[in-house]
Amino acid sequence: MKKMLGFILFWVSVGMLLMFFMDNRLLGVIIGAVFLLVGYNLFCS
Repeated sequence: MKKMLGFILFWVSVGMLLMFFMDNRLLGVIIGAVFLLVGYNLFCS
C-alpha cells in the first residue's frame, strides 16, 4: 500500500508541475479529466 501511495503522489506532483508550466488552463483541466477517467477505469476494472 505504501508503494502505491508513493506512486500516486509522485504522479500528482508531476501533474502539478505540468500545470504550472502550461499556459492554457482549459486544456489542462480537460487533460486532467481524461486522465482521471482512464485511471479510474484501469484501477477499478
